[in-house]
Amino acid sequence: MAVKNIIKAIPLTNFASASLTTDYQAINTTGLSNSCCILRLNSTSSTSVTVSYDGVNDHEFLLAGASFTIPVQANSQPNNFIANFPIGMQVYVKGTAGTGNIYLSGYYQPTAG
Repeated sequence: MAVKNIIKAIPLTNFASASLTTDYQAINTTGLSNSCCILRLNSTSSTSVTVSYDGVNDHEFLLAGASFTIPVQANSQPNNFIANFPIGMQVYVKGTAGTGNIYLSGYYQPTAG
């Protein structure tokens, strides 16, 4: 399937850090709307959070007020192959309740047609 030579953004989702608990909760309850080549987490929260991509295992740690970007396409192997986060994938957070939000943004390459 051919793809367009552009990048589009998925809708921004957020999670109120006041709702954080020690159990994982999805930031994007309906999952990723598209297969993303870039994911970004931004925190305006007063508390740090642990991030999971399966809701069970700890995968990342996001400091209060920090952000991180995962450009998966830059890490695809072998060269010239693609690597994307799948459609429907949920991103989870857990931690101690605080103030502010945790935001999830993502970018994808749309198909032609």
